[in-house]
Amino acid sequence: MPGFPRVGFLKPLTAGRANVEVGRFSYYDDPEGPEQFFERNVLHHYDFVGDRLVIGSFCAIATGVRFFMNGANHAMDGFSTFPFNIFGRGWERGFEPASWERENRGDTVVGHDVWIGAEALILPGARIGSGAIVGARAVVSGDVPPYAIALGNPARVLRLRFDAATIAALLRFAWWDWPVERITAALGAIRGADIAALERAAG
Repeated sequence: MPGFPRVGFLKPLTAGRANVEVGRFSYYDDPEGPEQFFERNVLHHYDFVGDRLVIGSFCAIATGVRFFMNGANHAMDGFSTFPFNIFGRGWERGFEPASWERENRGDTVVGHDVWIGAEALILPGARIGSGAIVGARAVVSGDVPPYAIALGNPARVLRLRFDAATIAALLRFAWWDWPVERITAALGAIRGADIAALERAAG
């Protein structure tokens, strides 16, 4: 961002990363710069595991947010969780990949228009719904519903931002998919929480 090199869009940084998808305008804010986001903030994300990190459009990701992917998991059905097999020298013999694969939690998915606070930890397989807010230093290991505010360790839903009918309408309108010109024209409704005006803009 001009004048603020600590803020940058993430989509251009996904080039060559088959296991990552980021929507338009989602950004990361870091005083050390956003350029190394996928190296510093997305941990244990290996192509051979096959899990994906999906981040929607218009997401705001604060400094120090970390995504732990399935490569961080260890097999847990034996007496030890130590990954003997990765060190070789005979320790790989008898290792059953299925014992490790059972710990795979699937893709990690962040919806659209999500705000993730500073130093939050997003664990493998977490799913954060569109419009949600994850508080600073929260630890998300499961699902956060759309337009919920989740805080703490483990992250718990404090409340929903809007009533059920408004949330359903917002998800139906999906303004984040609109052309930029249409979003610009509807900014007053989006920022002002004017559902009637947003409905008119949605056509």
